[in-house]
Amino acid sequence: MLYHLYDMHHAAMRPMRLWAEAAQHAFQNPFVPLSYTKLGRAVAAGAELVERTTRRFAKPDFGLKETTVQGQTVAITERIVAETPFCHLLHFAKPEGTPAQPRVLLVAPMSGHHATLLRGTVEALLADHDVFITDWIDARLVPLAKGPFDLDDYIDTVADLIRFLGPQTHVIAVCQPAVPVLAAVSLMAAADDPVQPRSMTLMGGPIDPMANPTVPVKLAAERPLKWFERSVITTVPVYYPGAFRRVYPGFIQLSGFMSMHLDRHIGEHLGLFRHLVRGDGDSAEQHRRFYDEYLSVMDLSAEFYLQTIETVFQKHALANGTMQSRGRRIEPSAIRRTALMTVEGELDDISAPGQTIAAHRLCSSLPEEMRGRHFQKGVGHYGIFNGRKWREAIMPQLREFIRKHDAA
Repeated sequence: MLYHLYDMHHAAMRPMRLWAEAAQHAFQNPFVPLSYTKLGRAVAAGAELVERTTRRFAKPDFGLKETTVQGQTVAITERIVAETPFCHLLHFAKPEGTPAQPRVLLVAPMSGHHATLLRGTVEALLADHDVFITDWIDARLVPLAKGPFDLDDYIDTVADLIRFLGPQTHVIAVCQPAVPVLAAVSLMAAADDPVQPRSMTLMGGPIDPMANPTVPVKLAAERPLKWFERSVITTVPVYYPGAFRRVYPGFIQLSGFMSMHLDRHIGEHLGLFRHLVRGDGDSAEQHRRFYDEYLSVMDLSAEFYLQTIETVFQKHALANGTMQSRGRRIEPSAIRRTALMTVEGELDDISAPGQTIAAHRLCSSLPEEMRGRHFQKGVGHYGIFNGRKWREAIMPQLREFIRKHDAA
């Protein structure tokens, strides 16, 4: 019923959205004299805000067409090289003849946003690495006949993709996948799998959420699992491909994201209005690019969401050594062939400092020369993997760590 109400509200707002689009085009038309006045720009700006706040944002494209390798511009071709019902493995392929580069599997979060949220991460990696990324599929688009998808399936998918890419792979997990990636590598190490990654980088992930609990962590820990199942899980309506699948909808997740920093988001949208009235097109476009991505969300399967809440945030199973996957105990101490790097941000209010670096305690068998730690001052959660400090301070450290451990 919740999903139906949301869709009905979206449909009811359509006339207003169409009116706003028409007003926006009219007052930005160069043949309309009023468009050159402050009043005309204000009307167009207000209409754009109405249109954007009533729109459902589609999944953006990565849009990465080229990069620079050793001073030469090379084309990038985006290809799906492996797929499951819930995941496409994308390869940002370079032309034949491009010098060999370390192979990187970037594991994107399945936490509401699409993998394109890591566009800046991919863009910075491309110059020096052969990049693959997990492009998770919106659960409302996956037919129920394809079966369920839970945390154990996520762990298995990561392990299968590492095997698909081979033993020269370096794995990078951003935020939520830090736990399933560490679990997958631990299982592969315990089984003495012939294909184990060269290195594993965990960036801003809840390895031990109670090491420095944030507001989301406290919320997940304080409320019983039944509360989450009753309050945020709903069924996909019949008119979607994933009809009758139980999901944690993207629109509920987005409400949670926005409420954490509501004042900031309101200020950003007021800023967009001012930029448009002043005619500051560059600043307005920067706002659009960010929010086109931020407001584009996907549904998660209920099994995955609830199992993650219980395992990671309520039982803290990985941190206290009790985590299992399909009856197999997760033992990070089994890891001996995969180097470990952790990245944390000083101002991270999602996975606060202390949560990710806990992985070093768990991976107790690794010698110091196979470890790397980076603590970045002055950045929040998003700044760990996007923006200037990611490109100028974090990325160079990650590049050197990968190169150090790329040799056979």
